[in-house]
Amino acid sequence: MSVRRRDSLGGRAAIAGIGATEFSKDSGRSELKLAVEAVRAALDDAGLTPADVDGMVTFTMDTSPEITVAQAAGIGELSFFSRVHYGGGAACATVQQAAMAVATGVADVVVCYRAFNERSGRRFGSGVQQRDPSAEGVALGANLPSGLLTPASWVAMAAQRYLHAFHLDPSVFGPVAVADRRHAANNPAAYFHGKPITLADHAASRWIVEPLRLLDCCQETDGGQAIVVTSPERARDLRHAPAVIAAAAQGAGRAQEQMTSFYRDDLTGLPEMGVVARQLWRTSGLTPSDIDTAVLYDHFTPFVLMQLEEFGFCGRGEAADFAAGGGLEIDGRLPVNTHGGQLGEAYLHGMNGIAEGVRQLRGSSVNQVAGASNVLITAGTGVPTSGLVLTADG
Repeated sequence: MSVRRRDSLGGRAAIAGIGATEFSKDSGRSELKLAVEAVRAALDDAGLTPADVDGMVTFTMDTSPEITVAQAAGIGELSFFSRVHYGGGAACATVQQAAMAVATGVADVVVCYRAFNERSGRRFGSGVQQRDPSAEGVALGANLPSGLLTPASWVAMAAQRYLHAFHLDPSVFGPVAVADRRHAANNPAAYFHGKPITLADHAASRWIVEPLRLLDCCQETDGGQAIVVTSPERARDLRHAPAVIAAAAQGAGRAQEQMTSFYRDDLTGLPEMGVVARQLWRTSGLTPSDIDTAVLYDHFTPFVLMQLEEFGFCGRGEAADFAAGGGLEIDGRLPVNTHGGQLGEAYLHGMNGIAEGVRQLRGSSVNQVAGASNVLITAGTGVPTSGLVLTADG
């Protein structure tokens, strides 16, 4: 089965276009409007028109269906449309779905998109307000009476165990926040443009749910992002050099729940991301030492450290030392989230991170890593998730 061997998707599709709305706290328009703006911007970036599109992929959480966005954006017939579950865990999987459609000839040009008013409308950070009966609801329902009502509270359980197991304190999360905000400070598209922070700022920020402080938690954002996927051959004839999809993977671990996998034998790692990591390395043929820069899903800082360990950039319990002293910044051991991440640029369920990976390969990032040719990108953590390795063409 594919979870134990190299798959054949690598190199058979590429990202040819990226486009986004502005990132704000009050967009003043519908989520459908945001989606259409992002889709049109991505097509324009690629040098394509709506008539070229025959496939669309989004999240199950998205309020704008594929056929509705297609109609509003002037796209005609579709031969492929798909949605991926599990919130932010779906981000890289949308590109995987698109790549599979392109590689098998089911579609020629597929647009992946995500758009929401997550600040001015529904706010995920407000926690569980109401849920229809479901199997997922049963898992959440076992924890809600204890006061575990919000994403921060769910992550805090694993973060606290991580600190205890490796004899660390909450200050080790600070370098992640500082690196993201330093990168965001140079990014005009980032909400926190021009607003870096220090480790002292992190330590002084108020507790949200111990051991998480305010600056350990991502922001809430209104906006949209779209990604255009096509074949490498077609992409070479378009406006930008292709960002080749060297590998794409999804992963769910044993005893997997959505954010509340507290009955596993060990809470100090992210087994679902371990599944993704193994498959990305197998299929791409790359190793951690080959990665020039990474976009690691950062809705909460502790899970960035755990991802460094799952992908083998360092050993178990060693990520705090890896990140310390600027290890995640441009001149560090592994530049991470050079757009500012979801802590600094925008919380868009990871789709803006895919766009940053493409910019790094194009050489157009505001925090460009010199000679970047291999980029790792991950999706939501604590849930069934996904990841990508993008490489420069040729």
